[in-house]
Amino acid sequence: MRLYIDSANLEQIAYLNTYFPIDGVTTNPSIIVKEKKPYLELLQEIKGIIGEEKELFVQLIGDTAEEMLEEAEYINRVIAGKVVVKIPVTTEGIKAIKLISVYKIPILATTIYTSMQALTASMAGADYVAPYVNRIDNLTGNGVNVVHEISKLFSAYNCKTKILAASFKNVQQVHDVCLAGAHSVTVSAELIQKFIDFPSTNKDVTVFKKQWQDLYGIDRKSLI
Repeated sequence: MRLYIDSANLEQIAYLNTYFPIDGVTTNPSIIVKEKKPYLELLQEIKGIIGEEKELFVQLIGDTAEEMLEEAEYINRVIAGKVVVKIPVTTEGIKAIKLISVYKIPILATTIYTSMQALTASMAGADYVAPYVNRIDNLTGNGVNVVHEISKLFSAYNCKTKILAASFKNVQQVHDVCLAGAHSVTVSAELIQKFIDFPSTNKDVTVFKKQWQDLYGIDRKSLI
């Protein structure tokens, strides 16, 4: 399982990258514009925080496959380290995936709502697919079930494409897609911190510390 931060906020990324087992950062145009900073400068700053070995996902905004190819090549020139381009699964997007994959530029097929979209993107050459779990639920679908279907299809046809599940409103959804066969997830900073948030854990730590201090005192030098 690989864990990605779905954010472009430098403070959030720096904090989570320090404390949690983070494999990279995913961005999209909506996330980027919230930060109100120059586009390339922000992406380069994110890469500076996570390092060249962790992946940074950048969505292409060209209207045609040829425009997306040009944009993908540019992004890979100006941003150092591992960069994955995100391409929506439109008709032009599928064509772009076919074109760009020839150049060995890593690709995430995004805006996935059905298992057939995911399978088509995989056949076109996508390295990752991103099913939108909660957005599928909001359309009276079942996002976790879509992830499960994608996993079964990829297994049946020996697809090398990885499932990077996205769009979550709670930790339970993340938990469920992990069981459904997702290889990785991209999650908001707020939800990632809730992964380990359980009241009894903090309560136990407090009790253990008090018991220790009641017998040995509060001087930590006795431990080191």
